[in-house]
Amino acid sequence: MNYLLLLQNICYDIINKYFAGGVYLNVITIILSAIPILNIIFVITLIFSERRNPTATWAWLLILITLPFLGFILYLFFGLTPKKRRIFNRKTAKDKKHKQNIIKEDLNCQREKISQTEQKNIIQLNSNNERILYSKNNDIELYHCGEEKFRNLFKQIRLANHHIHICYYIIRDDSLGKALVKSLAKKAREGVEVRVLYDSVGCRKLPDDFFDELKVSGGKIARFYPSFLDINYRNHRKIVVIDGKIGFVGGANVGLEYLGLSDKFGFWRDTHLKVVGEATKSLQERFLLDWNFATNENILYSPEYYPTIKKRGNTGMQIVTSGPDSSSEEIKAFFLKMIYSAEKSIYLQSPYFIPDESILEALQIAASSGVDIKIVIPDKPDHPFVFWANRSYLGLMLEYGAEGYVYKKGFLHSKLIIIDGQIASVGTANMDVRSFKLNFEINSFLYDNKIAGELQKQFLKDLDDSSMITEEDYNKRGISTKFKESVSRLLSPIL
Repeated sequence: MNYLLLLQNICYDIINKYFAGGVYLNVITIILSAIPILNIIFVITLIFSERRNPTATWAWLLILITLPFLGFILYLFFGLTPKKRRIFNRKTAKDKKHKQNIIKEDLNCQREKISQTEQKNIIQLNSNNERILYSKNNDIELYHCGEEKFRNLFKQIRLANHHIHICYYIIRDDSLGKALVKSLAKKAREGVEVRVLYDSVGCRKLPDDFFDELKVSGGKIARFYPSFLDINYRNHRKIVVIDGKIGFVGGANVGLEYLGLSDKFGFWRDTHLKVVGEATKSLQERFLLDWNFATNENILYSPEYYPTIKKRGNTGMQIVTSGPDSSSEEIKAFFLKMIYSAEKSIYLQSPYFIPDESILEALQIAASSGVDIKIVIPDKPDHPFVFWANRSYLGLMLEYGAEGYVYKKGFLHSKLIIIDGQIASVGTANMDVRSFKLNFEINSFLYDNKIAGELQKQFLKDLDDSSMITEEDYNKRGISTKFKESVSRLLSPIL
Protein backbone atom coordinates (compact mmCIF):
# COMPACT_ATOMS: atom_id res chain seq x y z
CA MET A 1 0.00 0.00 0.00
CA ASN A 2 2.51 2.58 -1.26
CA TYR A 3 0.04 5.47 -1.02
CA LEU A 4 -0.43 4.77 2.70
CA LEU A 5 3.35 4.77 3.25
CA LEU A 6 3.55 8.03 1.34
CA LEU A 7 0.84 9.50 3.58
CA GLN A 8 2.75 8.36 6.65
CA ASN A 9 5.99 9.93 5.42
CA ILE A 10 4.23 13.22 4.70
CA CYS A 11 2.76 13.26 8.20
CA TYR A 12 6.16 12.49 9.72
CA ASP A 13 7.76 15.36 7.81
CA ILE A 14 5.07 17.76 9.01
CA ILE A 15 5.48 16.66 12.62
CA ASN A 16 9.28 16.86 12.53
CA LYS A 17 9.03 20.35 11.09
CA TYR A 18 6.36 21.85 13.31
CA PHE A 19 6.39 19.87 16.58
CA ALA A 20 9.03 19.20 19.15
CA GLY A 21 9.36 16.04 21.19
CA GLY A 22 8.49 12.46 20.52
CA VAL A 23 5.03 12.31 22.08
CA TYR A 24 3.29 13.75 19.05
CA LEU A 25 5.21 11.44 16.74
CA ASN A 26 4.19 8.37 18.72
CA VAL A 27 0.53 9.40 18.66
CA ILE A 28 0.53 9.93 14.89
CA THR A 29 2.39 6.65 14.39
CA ILE A 30 -0.27 4.79 16.36
CA ILE A 31 -3.09 6.49 14.43
CA LEU A 32 -1.57 5.79 11.01
CA SER A 33 -0.77 2.20 11.96
CA ALA A 34 -4.37 1.71 13.05
CA ILE A 35 -5.84 2.89 9.74
CA PRO A 36 -5.50 -0.48 7.91
CA ILE A 37 -7.10 -2.28 10.88
CA LEU A 38 -9.95 0.23 11.06
CA ASN A 39 -10.39 -0.11 7.34
CA ILE A 40 -10.76 -3.89 7.55
CA ILE A 41 -13.34 -3.46 10.33
CA PHE A 42 -15.27 -0.97 8.22
CA VAL A 43 -15.21 -3.24 5.16
CA ILE A 44 -16.50 -6.22 7.17
CA THR A 45 -19.18 -4.07 8.81
CA LEU A 46 -20.30 -2.73 5.44
CA ILE A 47 -20.54 -6.19 3.85
CA PHE A 48 -22.71 -7.60 6.64
CA SER A 49 -24.85 -4.53 7.37
CA GLU A 50 -25.57 -3.00 3.95
CA ARG A 51 -27.91 -5.41 2.18
CA ARG A 52 -30.33 -3.01 0.48
CA ASN A 53 -28.13 -1.68 -2.31
CA PRO A 54 -25.33 -3.90 -3.70
CA THR A 55 -24.26 -1.22 -6.21
CA ALA A 56 -23.68 1.36 -3.49
CA THR A 57 -22.00 -1.29 -1.31
CA TRP A 58 -19.50 -2.08 -4.06
CA ALA A 59 -18.87 1.65 -4.55
CA TRP A 60 -18.10 2.09 -0.85
CA LEU A 61 -15.91 -1.02 -0.76
CA LEU A 62 -13.90 0.33 -3.68
CA ILE A 63 -13.44 3.68 -1.94
CA LEU A 64 -12.53 2.13 1.43
CA ILE A 65 -10.01 -0.28 -0.09
CA THR A 66 -8.28 2.16 -2.44
CA LEU A 67 -8.47 5.25 -0.21
CA PRO A 68 -8.51 3.97 3.38
CA PHE A 69 -7.99 7.27 5.19
CA LEU A 70 -10.10 9.45 2.88
CA GLY A 71 -12.66 6.65 2.48
CA PHE A 72 -13.10 6.47 6.25
CA ILE A 73 -13.88 10.22 6.37
CA LEU A 74 -16.23 10.05 3.36
CA TYR A 75 -18.13 7.13 4.88
CA LEU A 76 -18.71 9.10 8.08
CA PHE A 77 -20.16 11.94 6.01
CA PHE A 78 -22.16 10.00 3.43
CA GLY A 79 -22.55 6.38 4.53
CA LEU A 80 -25.26 4.65 6.54
CA THR A 81 -23.14 3.83 9.58
CA PRO A 82 -24.35 1.37 12.25
CA LYS A 83 -25.14 4.30 14.56
CA LYS A 84 -27.32 5.99 11.93
CA ARG A 85 -28.99 2.67 11.17
CA ARG A 86 -29.91 2.23 14.85
CA ILE A 87 -31.36 5.76 14.96
CA PHE A 88 -33.52 5.13 11.89
CA ASN A 89 -34.58 1.69 13.13
CA ARG A 90 -35.81 3.28 16.37
CA LYS A 91 -37.68 5.87 14.30
CA THR A 92 -39.31 3.10 12.24
CA ALA A 93 -40.44 1.22 15.36
CA LYS A 94 -41.78 4.37 16.98
CA ASP A 95 -43.59 5.45 13.81
CA LYS A 96 -45.16 2.03 13.45
CA LYS A 97 -46.42 2.10 17.03
CA HIS A 98 -47.91 5.58 16.61
CA LYS A 99 -49.55 4.70 13.31
CA GLN A 100 -51.51 1.94 14.97
CA ASN A 101 -53.25 4.60 17.03
CA ILE A 102 -53.94 7.03 14.17
CA ILE A 103 -56.87 7.12 11.73
CA LYS A 104 -57.68 3.40 12.08
CA GLU A 105 -61.20 3.93 10.78
CA ASP A 106 -59.84 5.50 7.61
CA LEU A 107 -57.57 2.52 6.99
CA ASN A 108 -60.58 0.21 7.31
CA CYS A 109 -62.47 2.35 4.80
CA GLN A 110 -59.60 2.03 2.37
CA ARG A 111 -60.38 -1.63 1.68
CA GLU A 112 -64.03 -0.81 0.94
CA LYS A 113 -63.34 2.13 -1.36
CA ILE A 114 -60.76 0.67 -3.68
CA SER A 115 -62.82 -2.34 -4.76
CA GLN A 116 -64.56 -0.29 -7.45
CA THR A 117 -61.55 1.74 -8.56
CA GLU A 118 -60.02 1.35 -12.01
CA GLN A 119 -56.47 1.73 -10.67
CA LYS A 120 -57.09 -0.91 -7.98
CA ASN A 121 -53.74 -2.68 -8.43
CA ILE A 122 -51.74 0.50 -7.95
CA ILE A 123 -53.79 1.74 -5.00
CA GLN A 124 -53.55 -1.60 -3.22
CA LEU A 125 -49.78 -1.48 -3.33
CA ASN A 126 -48.69 -1.47 0.31
CA SER A 127 -45.74 -2.74 2.28
CA ASN A 128 -45.27 -4.38 5.64
CA ASN A 129 -44.03 -1.13 7.15
CA GLU A 130 -46.55 1.29 5.62
CA ARG A 131 -50.34 1.37 5.50
CA ILE A 132 -51.14 3.89 2.82
CA LEU A 133 -54.52 5.55 3.10
CA TYR A 134 -56.61 5.91 -0.06
CA SER A 135 -59.30 8.60 0.04
CA LYS A 136 -61.77 9.78 -2.56
CA ASN A 137 -63.21 13.05 -1.23
CA ASN A 138 -60.36 15.42 -2.10
CA ASP A 139 -60.46 18.81 -3.78
CA ILE A 140 -57.16 19.60 -5.53
CA GLU A 141 -55.74 22.93 -6.62
CA LEU A 142 -52.60 22.81 -8.76
CA TYR A 143 -49.79 25.38 -8.81
CA HIS A 144 -47.21 25.53 -11.59
CA CYS A 145 -44.99 28.26 -10.18
CA GLY A 146 -43.99 29.53 -6.76
CA GLU A 147 -45.93 32.78 -6.96
CA GLU A 148 -49.26 30.92 -7.18
CA LYS A 149 -48.31 28.55 -4.40
CA PHE A 150 -47.13 31.15 -1.88
CA ARG A 151 -50.00 33.55 -2.56
CA ASN A 152 -52.44 30.79 -1.58
CA LEU A 153 -50.27 29.52 1.28
CA PHE A 154 -50.11 32.93 2.96
CA LYS A 155 -53.86 33.30 2.50
CA GLN A 156 -54.55 30.00 4.29
CA ILE A 157 -52.12 30.93 7.08
CA ARG A 158 -54.09 34.13 7.68
CA LEU A 159 -57.31 32.08 7.92
CA ALA A 160 -55.92 29.44 10.33
CA ASN A 161 -57.89 28.93 13.57
CA HIS A 162 -56.27 26.09 15.54
CA HIS A 163 -52.87 25.02 14.23
CA ILE A 164 -50.31 25.47 11.46
CA HIS A 165 -47.77 22.70 10.84
CA ILE A 166 -44.93 23.42 8.41
CA CYS A 167 -42.03 21.25 7.23
CA TYR A 168 -39.50 22.41 4.62
CA TYR A 169 -36.12 21.21 3.46
CA ILE A 170 -34.96 24.76 2.66
CA ILE A 171 -36.03 28.04 4.24
CA ARG A 172 -33.97 31.01 3.08
CA ASP A 173 -32.94 34.05 5.07
CA ASP A 174 -34.50 36.37 2.48
CA SER A 175 -37.64 38.48 2.17
CA LEU A 176 -39.88 35.46 1.53
CA GLY A 177 -38.50 33.47 4.47
CA LYS A 178 -38.79 36.49 6.77
CA ALA A 179 -42.35 37.16 5.59
CA LEU A 180 -43.27 33.56 6.42
CA VAL A 181 -41.85 33.84 9.94
CA LYS A 182 -43.63 37.16 10.50
CA SER A 183 -47.01 35.77 9.37
CA LEU A 184 -46.57 32.68 11.57
CA ALA A 185 -45.58 34.81 14.57
CA LYS A 186 -48.73 36.89 14.12
CA LYS A 187 -50.90 33.75 14.18
CA ALA A 188 -49.02 32.42 17.23
CA ARG A 189 -49.79 35.64 19.08
CA GLU A 190 -53.46 35.09 18.20
CA GLY A 191 -53.33 31.74 20.00
CA VAL A 192 -52.89 29.45 16.98
CA GLU A 193 -50.50 26.52 17.53
CA VAL A 194 -47.53 26.92 15.19
CA ARG A 195 -44.90 24.24 14.59
CA VAL A 196 -42.06 24.60 12.09
CA LEU A 197 -39.79 21.66 11.27
CA TYR A 198 -36.77 22.36 9.08
CA ASP A 199 -33.85 20.30 7.85
CA SER A 200 -30.57 21.14 9.53
CA VAL A 201 -28.51 20.77 6.34
CA GLY A 202 -30.96 22.36 3.92
CA CYS A 203 -31.27 25.36 6.30
CA ARG A 204 -27.64 25.41 7.43
CA LYS A 205 -27.21 29.04 6.32
CA LEU A 206 -29.99 30.38 8.54
CA PRO A 207 -28.74 32.71 11.29
CA ASP A 208 -29.29 31.56 14.87
CA ASP A 209 -31.83 34.31 15.54
CA PHE A 210 -33.90 33.70 12.39
CA PHE A 211 -36.90 32.23 14.24
CA ASP A 212 -36.64 34.42 17.36
CA GLU A 213 -39.80 36.43 16.64
CA LEU A 214 -41.78 33.22 16.19
CA LYS A 215 -40.35 31.65 19.36
CA VAL A 216 -41.12 34.73 21.45
CA SER A 217 -44.67 34.70 20.06
CA GLY A 218 -45.21 31.12 21.24
CA GLY A 219 -44.36 29.16 18.11
CA LYS A 220 -42.36 25.92 18.29
CA ILE A 221 -39.30 25.23 16.14
CA ALA A 222 -37.42 21.96 15.55
CA ARG A 223 -34.44 20.87 13.47
CA PHE A 224 -34.59 17.49 11.75
CA TYR A 225 -31.60 15.24 12.50
CA PRO A 226 -29.06 17.96 13.35
CA SER A 227 -25.61 16.63 12.47
CA PHE A 228 -22.89 18.35 10.48
CA LEU A 229 -21.56 14.94 9.40
CA ASP A 230 -24.72 13.76 7.66
CA ILE A 231 -25.00 15.29 4.20
CA ASN A 232 -27.19 12.34 3.25
CA TYR A 233 -30.37 11.19 5.02
CA ARG A 234 -32.02 14.60 4.89
CA ASN A 235 -35.70 15.49 5.29
CA HIS A 236 -36.49 16.62 1.74
CA ARG A 237 -40.24 16.80 2.42
CA LYS A 238 -42.34 19.94 1.95
CA ILE A 239 -45.51 19.68 4.04
CA VAL A 240 -47.99 22.25 5.28
CA VAL A 241 -51.11 21.31 7.25
CA ILE A 242 -53.57 23.95 8.45
CA ASP A 243 -56.28 23.09 10.99
CA GLY A 244 -56.06 19.43 9.91
CA LYS A 245 -58.22 20.21 6.87
CA ILE A 246 -55.99 21.91 4.31
CA GLY A 247 -52.64 20.61 3.11
CA PHE A 248 -49.87 21.62 0.72
CA VAL A 249 -47.31 19.29 -0.85
CA GLY A 250 -44.95 19.53 -3.80
CA GLY A 251 -41.53 20.64 -4.94
CA ALA A 252 -41.18 24.29 -3.89
CA ASN A 253 -39.16 25.28 -0.82
CA VAL A 254 -39.16 28.73 0.81
CA GLY A 255 -36.85 31.20 -0.93
CA LEU A 256 -36.84 33.91 -3.56
CA GLU A 257 -35.49 31.57 -6.23
CA TYR A 258 -38.74 29.58 -5.95
CA LEU A 259 -40.56 32.79 -6.93
CA GLY A 260 -38.38 33.09 -10.02
CA LEU A 261 -36.38 35.97 -8.53
CA SER A 262 -32.92 34.40 -8.77
CA ASP A 263 -30.38 35.96 -11.16
CA LYS A 264 -28.79 32.53 -11.61
CA PHE A 265 -31.92 30.54 -12.50
CA GLY A 266 -34.51 33.10 -13.60
CA PHE A 267 -38.03 31.72 -14.01
CA TRP A 268 -38.62 28.77 -11.68
CA ARG A 269 -40.96 26.06 -12.98
CA ASP A 270 -42.28 23.84 -10.21
CA THR A 271 -45.34 21.74 -9.40
CA HIS A 272 -47.13 22.03 -6.07
CA LEU A 273 -50.69 21.39 -4.93
CA LYS A 274 -53.20 22.23 -2.25
CA VAL A 275 -55.54 19.52 -1.02
CA VAL A 276 -58.72 19.95 0.98
CA GLY A 277 -60.06 16.57 2.03
CA GLU A 278 -59.31 13.28 3.69
CA ALA A 279 -55.78 13.02 2.27
CA THR A 280 -54.79 15.89 4.57
CA LYS A 281 -54.82 13.34 7.41
CA SER A 282 -51.92 11.51 5.79
CA LEU A 283 -49.94 14.76 5.53
CA GLN A 284 -50.73 15.45 9.18
CA GLU A 285 -49.67 11.98 10.21
CA ARG A 286 -46.33 12.28 8.45
CA PHE A 287 -45.63 15.73 9.88
CA LEU A 288 -46.35 14.63 13.45
CA LEU A 289 -44.25 11.46 13.11
CA ASP A 290 -41.30 13.53 11.88
CA TRP A 291 -41.92 16.14 14.56
CA ASN A 292 -41.91 13.48 17.29
CA PHE A 293 -38.62 12.12 15.94
CA ALA A 294 -37.00 15.56 15.91
CA THR A 295 -38.27 16.66 19.33
CA ASN A 296 -38.71 13.39 21.27
CA GLU A 297 -42.27 14.50 21.94
CA ASN A 298 -45.09 12.00 21.89
CA ILE A 299 -47.97 13.68 20.06
CA LEU A 300 -50.51 10.99 19.29
CA TYR A 301 -53.99 10.97 17.82
CA SER A 302 -56.11 13.98 18.79
CA PRO A 303 -59.45 15.10 17.25
CA GLU A 304 -58.08 18.64 16.91
CA TYR A 305 -55.36 17.39 14.57
CA TYR A 306 -57.59 14.90 12.73
CA PRO A 307 -60.99 16.63 12.46
CA THR A 308 -63.95 15.22 10.57
CA ILE A 309 -63.75 16.54 7.02
CA LYS A 310 -66.88 17.14 5.00
CA LYS A 311 -66.94 15.96 1.41
CA ARG A 312 -65.26 18.58 -0.78
CA GLY A 313 -64.22 16.87 -4.01
CA ASN A 314 -64.00 13.60 -5.91
CA THR A 315 -60.29 13.13 -6.52
CA GLY A 316 -58.86 9.80 -5.42
CA MET A 317 -55.54 10.27 -3.70
CA GLN A 318 -52.79 8.61 -1.71
CA ILE A 319 -49.92 10.20 0.19
CA VAL A 320 -46.83 7.97 0.06
CA THR A 321 -43.63 8.51 2.02
CA SER A 322 -40.27 6.80 2.01
CA GLY A 323 -36.82 7.26 3.49
CA PRO A 324 -33.72 5.59 4.90
CA ASP A 325 -35.84 4.42 7.84
CA SER A 326 -37.78 2.13 5.49
CA SER A 327 -36.51 -0.96 3.69
CA SER A 328 -39.29 -0.96 1.09
CA GLU A 329 -38.62 2.18 -1.00
CA GLU A 330 -42.36 2.82 -1.21
CA ILE A 331 -42.29 5.79 -3.60
CA LYS A 332 -40.09 3.94 -6.07
CA ALA A 333 -42.41 0.93 -5.84
CA PHE A 334 -45.37 3.14 -6.79
CA PHE A 335 -43.39 4.64 -9.68
CA LEU A 336 -42.57 1.16 -10.97
CA LYS A 337 -46.19 0.04 -10.71
CA MET A 338 -47.30 3.16 -12.61
CA ILE A 339 -44.71 2.70 -15.35
CA TYR A 340 -45.54 -0.97 -15.90
CA SER A 341 -49.26 -0.13 -16.01
CA ALA A 342 -48.82 2.41 -18.83
CA GLU A 343 -50.53 1.56 -22.11
CA LYS A 344 -50.34 4.83 -24.06
CA SER A 345 -48.05 7.44 -22.54
CA ILE A 346 -45.57 8.29 -19.78
CA TYR A 347 -44.80 11.99 -19.35
CA LEU A 348 -42.03 12.71 -16.87
CA GLN A 349 -40.36 15.83 -15.45
CA SER A 350 -37.49 15.77 -12.99
CA PRO A 351 -34.59 18.12 -12.25
CA TYR A 352 -32.56 15.01 -11.40
CA PHE A 353 -33.17 12.19 -13.87
CA ILE A 354 -30.73 9.61 -12.52
CA PRO A 355 -32.86 6.45 -12.28
CA ASP A 356 -31.60 3.26 -10.72
CA GLU A 357 -31.46 0.07 -12.76
CA SER A 358 -35.04 -1.04 -12.02
CA ILE A 359 -36.64 2.29 -13.02
CA LEU A 360 -34.43 2.63 -16.10
CA GLU A 361 -35.28 -0.90 -17.23
CA ALA A 362 -39.01 -0.32 -16.68
CA LEU A 363 -38.92 2.86 -18.78
CA GLN A 364 -36.91 1.16 -21.52
CA ILE A 365 -39.33 -1.79 -21.63
CA ALA A 366 -42.26 0.63 -21.87
CA ALA A 367 -40.58 2.55 -24.69
CA SER A 368 -39.80 -0.69 -26.54
CA SER A 369 -43.47 -1.67 -26.17
CA GLY A 370 -44.62 1.41 -28.05
CA VAL A 371 -45.55 3.60 -25.07
CA ASP A 372 -45.10 7.30 -25.84
CA ILE A 373 -42.43 8.48 -23.39
CA LYS A 374 -41.51 12.13 -23.04
CA ILE A 375 -38.87 13.21 -20.52
CA VAL A 376 -38.06 16.83 -19.67
CA ILE A 377 -34.96 17.84 -17.70
CA PRO A 378 -33.43 21.25 -16.92
CA ASP A 379 -31.07 22.97 -19.32
CA LYS A 380 -29.46 24.93 -16.47
CA PRO A 381 -27.20 23.07 -14.02
CA ASP A 382 -27.50 23.57 -10.28
CA HIS A 383 -24.99 20.76 -9.64
CA PRO A 384 -22.39 19.95 -12.36
CA PHE A 385 -22.22 16.17 -11.81
CA VAL A 386 -26.02 15.92 -11.72
CA PHE A 387 -26.29 17.98 -14.91
CA TRP A 388 -24.09 15.59 -16.88
CA ALA A 389 -25.64 12.49 -15.30
CA ASN A 390 -29.05 13.81 -16.41
CA ARG A 391 -27.85 14.03 -20.00
CA SER A 392 -26.27 10.61 -19.84
CA TYR A 393 -29.43 8.82 -18.66
CA LEU A 394 -31.57 10.79 -21.09
CA GLY A 395 -29.29 9.50 -23.84
CA LEU A 396 -29.89 5.92 -22.70
CA MET A 397 -33.64 6.50 -23.08
CA LEU A 398 -33.25 8.05 -26.55
CA GLU A 399 -31.78 4.75 -27.74
CA TYR A 400 -35.13 3.09 -26.97
CA GLY A 401 -37.27 5.64 -28.78
CA ALA A 402 -38.18 7.98 -25.93
CA GLU A 403 -38.37 11.71 -26.60
CA GLY A 404 -36.01 13.90 -24.59
CA TYR A 405 -36.32 17.63 -23.93
CA VAL A 406 -34.37 20.30 -22.06
CA TYR A 407 -36.34 23.15 -20.48
CA LYS A 408 -35.16 26.55 -21.76
CA LYS A 409 -37.44 29.12 -20.10
CA GLY A 410 -35.73 28.96 -16.71
CA PHE A 411 -35.03 26.20 -14.21
CA LEU A 412 -37.24 23.10 -14.16
CA HIS A 413 -37.70 21.86 -10.59
CA SER A 414 -41.00 20.02 -11.13
CA LYS A 415 -41.17 16.39 -9.97
CA LEU A 416 -44.01 14.99 -12.05
CA ILE A 417 -45.05 11.76 -13.74
CA ILE A 418 -48.30 11.28 -15.68
CA ILE A 419 -49.51 7.90 -16.95
CA ASP A 420 -51.99 7.63 -19.85
CA GLY A 421 -53.44 11.03 -18.93
CA GLN A 422 -55.30 9.31 -16.06
CA ILE A 423 -53.05 9.04 -13.01
CA ALA A 424 -50.22 11.27 -11.83
CA SER A 425 -47.74 11.83 -9.04
CA VAL A 426 -46.64 15.19 -7.64
CA GLY A 427 -44.26 15.54 -4.72
CA THR A 428 -40.71 15.95 -3.51
CA ALA A 429 -39.08 12.80 -4.90
CA ASN A 430 -36.81 13.16 -7.88
CA MET A 431 -36.25 10.30 -10.29
CA ASP A 432 -32.93 9.42 -8.70
CA VAL A 433 -31.21 7.12 -6.24
CA ARG A 434 -30.94 9.86 -3.61
CA SER A 435 -34.73 10.24 -3.46
CA PHE A 436 -35.36 6.48 -3.53
CA LYS A 437 -32.84 5.48 -0.85
CA LEU A 438 -31.12 8.36 0.95
CA ASN A 439 -33.63 11.14 1.67
CA PHE A 440 -36.95 11.36 3.47
CA GLU A 441 -39.50 12.09 0.71
CA ILE A 442 -43.26 12.49 0.26
CA ASN A 443 -45.38 12.21 -2.91
CA SER A 444 -49.05 12.49 -3.73
CA PHE A 445 -50.55 9.95 -6.14
CA LEU A 446 -53.64 11.27 -7.92
CA TYR A 447 -56.31 9.06 -9.51
CA ASP A 448 -58.41 11.55 -11.44
CA ASN A 449 -58.70 12.06 -15.20
CA LYS A 450 -59.43 15.76 -14.76
CA ILE A 451 -56.44 16.50 -12.53
CA ALA A 452 -54.12 14.31 -14.60
CA GLY A 453 -55.45 16.08 -17.69
CA GLU A 454 -54.64 19.50 -16.20
CA LEU A 455 -51.12 18.36 -15.37
CA GLN A 456 -50.69 16.91 -18.86
CA LYS A 457 -51.89 20.16 -20.44
CA GLN A 458 -49.21 22.09 -18.52
CA PHE A 459 -46.62 19.44 -19.39
CA LEU A 460 -47.32 19.83 -23.11
CA LYS A 461 -47.19 23.61 -22.68
CA ASP A 462 -43.74 23.20 -21.12
CA LEU A 463 -42.60 21.45 -24.31
CA ASP A 464 -43.12 24.76 -26.13
CA ASP A 465 -40.51 26.23 -23.77
CA SER A 466 -38.14 23.31 -24.31
CA SER A 467 -35.76 22.05 -26.99
CA MET A 468 -35.97 18.49 -28.19
CA ILE A 469 -32.79 16.41 -28.17
CA THR A 470 -32.81 13.77 -30.89
CA GLU A 471 -30.66 10.67 -30.82
CA GLU A 472 -28.77 12.08 -33.80
CA ASP A 473 -28.05 15.32 -31.91
CA TYR A 474 -27.01 13.41 -28.82
CA ASN A 475 -24.57 11.22 -30.73
CA LYS A 476 -22.74 14.32 -32.01
CA ARG A 477 -21.51 15.32 -28.55
CA GLY A 478 -17.75 15.70 -28.16
CA ILE A 479 -15.18 13.64 -26.28
CA SER A 480 -15.15 16.08 -23.36
CA THR A 481 -18.93 15.80 -22.94
CA LYS A 482 -18.80 12.01 -23.17
CA PHE A 483 -16.11 11.93 -20.48
CA LYS A 484 -18.14 14.17 -18.14
CA GLU A 485 -21.23 12.01 -18.65
CA SER A 486 -19.33 8.77 -18.03
CA VAL A 487 -17.76 10.01 -14.80
CA SER A 488 -21.08 11.42 -13.59
CA ARG A 489 -22.93 8.19 -14.39
CA LEU A 490 -20.26 6.22 -12.52
CA LEU A 491 -20.91 8.39 -9.46
CA SER A 492 -24.70 8.21 -9.83
CA PRO A 493 -25.27 5.69 -6.98
CA ILE A 494 -23.98 8.26 -4.48
CA LEU A 495 -24.91 11.56 -6.19
